[in-house]
Parts: sequence; C-alpha cells; structure tokens
Amino acid sequence: MPGDATESGDRQAPAGPASAASPPDVSIDAFVSYASHDAPVASSIVEALEKHGLRCWIAPRDVTPGSHYADHIMSAISRAKVLVLVLSGSALASKHVSKEVERASSKGRPVIALRTDAAPLTPAFEYFLSESQWIDMGVGGVAAVTANLVKAVRSHAESTVSTGAVAAPRTAGHSGARRLRRWGISAVAVVFAVVSVYVVVDKLWLAKRATSEQTSVVATGAPATTPVVPAISEKSIAVLPFADLSEKKDQEYFADGMAEEIINLLTKVPDLRVPARTSSFYFRGKSTKVPDIARELGVAHILEGSIRRSGNRIRVTAQLVRADNGYHLWSQTYDRDLNDVFKVQDDIANAVVQALQITLMGGPLTREKGGTQNLEAYLLYLRSIKENDAYSATAVKQASKHIEQAIKLDPDFILARTTLGWLNTSMAVLRELPMRDGCERARQLAQHALELSPDLGDAHLLLGYIHRICDWDWGAAQSEARQGLTLDPKHRYALSLNGQVAASIGDWDRAERYFRQALVTDPLNPQPRWDLGTTLYRAGRFAAAETEYRKLIELVPDYAGAHGYLAKTLLAQGKPEAALAMAQQEGDEANRLDILPFVLQATGRQAEADEALKALATKYADSDAYYVAMNYAYRDNHDLALQWLERAYQQKDGGFVEIVGEPLFKNLVNDPRYKAFLRKMNLPE
Repeated sequence: MPGDATESGDRQAPAGPASAASPPDVSIDAFVSYASHDAPVASSIVEALEKHGLRCWIAPRDVTPGSHYADHIMSAISRAKVLVLVLSGSALASKHVSKEVERASSKGRPVIALRTDAAPLTPAFEYFLSESQWIDMGVGGVAAVTANLVKAVRSHAESTVSTGAVAAPRTAGHSGARRLRRWGISAVAVVFAVVSVYVVVDKLWLAKRATSEQTSVVATGAPATTPVVPAISEKSIAVLPFADLSEKKDQEYFADGMAEEIINLLTKVPDLRVPARTSSFYFRGKSTKVPDIARELGVAHILEGSIRRSGNRIRVTAQLVRADNGYHLWSQTYDRDLNDVFKVQDDIANAVVQALQITLMGGPLTREKGGTQNLEAYLLYLRSIKENDAYSATAVKQASKHIEQAIKLDPDFILARTTLGWLNTSMAVLRELPMRDGCERARQLAQHALELSPDLGDAHLLLGYIHRICDWDWGAAQSEARQGLTLDPKHRYALSLNGQVAASIGDWDRAERYFRQALVTDPLNPQPRWDLGTTLYRAGRFAAAETEYRKLIELVPDYAGAHGYLAKTLLAQGKPEAALAMAQQEGDEANRLDILPFVLQATGRQAEADEALKALATKYADSDAYYVAMNYAYRDNHDLALQWLERAYQQKDGGFVEIVGEPLFKNLVNDPRYKAFLRKMNLPE
C-alpha cells in the first residue's frame, strides 16, 4: 500500500495492469508496500510479478471504492504470503509503510525489500528488516531484477504456505514411538501455571497411553445438566500462540508464555469464553485460516501477536480481529524493558476485554496468588514448561532442574512448587524415580503449597491426582477434585479430574458429563476425548466409544494407545478381525503387546497369541503386570490373573484406575478372590 497516500490524498492508481482485485477470501502471493513517491516502481513490480503468474495486492487499485482504506490494507496483509517493500528514503519517512511492515512481521510474513536508493535505515526499519531478503535495484530498474524478485517471492510464498505463515513452526501432536504408560491423566498430568497459567503436559499424557479415568468414589456435585456446545457467542475469543520474531528464533518459550498468561487472565472474565491453551495452540505450524480456526474453536474473535526480544528490550505486538470478516477491533505495539513483561500481559488482557465491551465489575483483571515478580525465576519457569513439551525423561529432568533454580531465586513462587510436584509424578511414571518416591515428593510439595496458599487450585488438583494414582484413595481424590473445581469452574483439568474420579468407581453418567464439559472448554485437546471414549467403553456403550476413539485418531493419528483401545472396543462388539487389524496399527511395541494376545486368541491364532503373551510377560513384567493379568483373565485362568494383579498392586500400577467395568476382566467377576481384591483397592465389587 502507499504509505503516505492516505495522509496527503495525492495517491493515484499505479499505471500497472488493470486486473481485477483479488476477492477478499483469496490468498495473495505478494502485498506491495510503497510510499507515494515510489508509485511508478511499485506499478512495475506488480506488472512483473503478475506476468509470472503471481497474485499481487496493491492500493489503491485493489481497494473497493468507498470502503475503509485501513480495513482493506490489514485484511490484505493477513492474506498475503509475502510483503514486497519498495525501500527508499520516502518509504523510510512514511509511518504507514512502517505500520504495514510491522503488521506483516507480526503475522510471520517474510519481507522482501527492493532497495531503490542509499537512504540509511531508521532504527524502526532496522528492527523489522534485519532478516529480510534484500535486492538492490540499481540502474537497470525493475526489469533487471525481475528474475531474482520472482524467484524470491515464489520461494518465500511456498515456505509460508508450508508453515502456515507462522514464525518458527512446530508440528502439532507427538511422535507416537514413545513408550510411556497410558494411565493417570494419561500418564502425567503436569499442571503448569505460569503466574497463573495452567498448562497440563498434555503431550506427556498423550504419549502416555493416556487414559486416566482415574478415580473417584462417592458421588459428587457434577454439573446439573449435560453441557451442550453453545452457539458462537460474541463474547468469545481464542488466543493463538504468539510468533517469535527474535533474530535467533530462540524465544518461542517466551512467546508461548506470553500467550498462555493472557489466556489465563482472560479466563477470569465470567462472561467470556476462552478455549484452553491446548486447543488454541493446536494450529501452530498449520496453514489453517483464521475463520476456520475460529469455527473449530467456537469463537467469534481471535487474538494473535508476536514478540521480538533483543537483550533486555522486548517488542510485543498484539491484534484482536473478528474471525468472520477479519475486521480489526484493536491492535497495539509495546516497546518495553523486559522487566515490564507482566504489565504488558495485563495491559493486553484488559485491552481485549475493553474492546469486546465487557464490563468488569471488580475492576481490571488481576493475577492469581502463587506467582512471582522475579523476572529470572519467571523465565526459568517458562523454559521448564517448554522443555517438558518434549515429554521425555531427558526433558523432564531438564525441566525439573530449571524449576528448582526458579524456586531458589524465589522461595515464595508457589506455582513453581506445584509444577515441581507434577514433574516428580512424571519422573515416577517414566520410571526415572520409584513410584513411591515420586509420589511422596509431589505430595510434600503440594502440601507445602497449600500451607502457603490454601486456596491455590493447582495444588488441590496435584494432591487429588496423587490420591488417585498413588494412594487409590478415591474419596480423598474426589474431595480435592471438587475443591479445585470450586476454586476455578473453568479449569479444564479440574473438570477432567472430577470425571476421572467418577469413572474409576463406575459413575459413568457423571463422568461423561464432566468430560463433555471439558471438551466444550478445550475442544481440540485429545485427553478428554480419550477419557470420554474409555469411559463409554467401560460403561458398555461400545459403538459410542468407537466413535470417540475414531475422532481421537483423526485429531492425533499417532496418539499413543488409541489404536489399541479401539481394538478392544471392536473386539467387545464381536469384530475380532477388525480388532486385530487395528491392534497391529498401534505404533509402540509395549502398547501393542498389551492388546495382541487376546485379539490373536479371539481370531483363533492360539500359537501366535501364546507367543505374544510370553513376550509381554517377559519384556514388560515390571511395567505392564496389569495387562498380563488382563490377558490371563480373558483366558479364564483365574489363578495366574490374580497372581499378576497382585504383582501389579505391589508395583503401584496405574492401570487400576480403569479396572472397574473393564470387559476383559468379566471372567473374574464371580470369583471371591477377585471381589476381595477390589475391596482391597477400595473399589466397588
């Protein structure tokens, strides 16, 4: 666009081709930004690019007469794959060109600068153009550099398509070839809260065969009615992961922390619907358009932004848009000292609330207890969260190291203590610590946190998790789960934990209500989808369970354990051949061996079933005794099934959180010894 044209009104349409403007919903290869003085050069650029089949957007040619200029410009930049900048002294002096470059950078779009003179860059342009593709026009004009320009635009445009126009893209999901257990909020629910940010290490759950169902006993106050996904409310917003525009691209952990903290602050607004972090971050690295993201998440607005850190200075850009038409409701750039990061987060959250015309009865949004104002401790905390995303033993150890350093810097950083507690449970699940040791360390940290702050929801949830997975104390688990939900009714894990507790004692309807409500809050998180499928399976609703497992696999194709559990569900429906085909798709050997013996037996392949069971009992006796017992129960061998159940009991096997209702144990239900075992587990017979 013509930077200064909107101020002076002297802008005339460039003499380039009079092709029709790109429709609003069509992507653009190149947005051409220029100052009015450079209109002839801009016109030549458009003509050259369009002759080579590249779609260009340039003002005023592509602005609908009578419409709002700025709206068209912002929308076009959002749809463009590349910004081509005619860089001259005039452009450097134009604040509108500067805004266009800043907007493109905040959206993760590459900038190709065609330099027409030797005017020195201003500090602002140096800030945004340090990593640009530079082309010096020279005396030959546009014609002399057309080949290089076309090549650069095509190269960057293709890169933008493949990465979804997000800086430093990451692949969503997880590598399915991990041998992590499947229980306990799928293994390890690491509830991280950055100064009030809650992050469950879904990936550890994911990788963990997940299930969780966990625990619960005694009826609890579940939601009064079955939640239904509501129509999209005007008071709804998704916060997308902020782009890292730092020169070294090494600040993604910081950018994530910025977005997560804003999510956490906005969830405090009673009338505002804000999808959880897992769902909002699902689209990282994908080419999904904003309207489609909003539709998937059920929101009317999108908040996106970027951070650029240089030493102790940060530039944070944020913009709030209506998803259906791309209209910008608010945008702001903050150039601050790094120590002002907390204030920037608060300012953005409060500005969003104001832009959405929501009245805050209690005044501006504030942070919950348990955080820190120690910048170094906070940054270590964010690093820990990012490291744990790798959901491996090495990553958890490194995350623990950084969290311990954060606690040393600020002993009153209570949320760091609960995070360290979750990491200890992770270490136990990963067999890096004895289960009893991991649980005991986590328990002490949770109890200490509650001594310092009795109304800290994350600490109650951590304690409830320990009661469920480690103690098999369903009543205590239920009490803590209830307390966590009371303190934060929108907390996705608080909903899940209540559902898991209910499922462990066979309260299927209550569990289902909680999981469906969790999915309203966090629709693209695979964990509650897993929980729901496993609950329906154990409740005997096999067709419904199959539906949920297939949705899960569609969402995360390599979700650990999903194919195996779908195989169990197909077997329960009398489809052994289909079950075998599905079990063989399970990527992890141990997860696959858990399922194969009884599926092979069901298809009449007894010798292969015997070999598979032998391999399971030999290789994974110390981690999968529960599944060895399940296989012997399916064979109606009560003695060996009970022996292996006792072994699993001694090993503190997390599989017991889903033993109630498991169809593959049905041969034992009338055995007095099995009933006695369930009583020892404080479970209904």
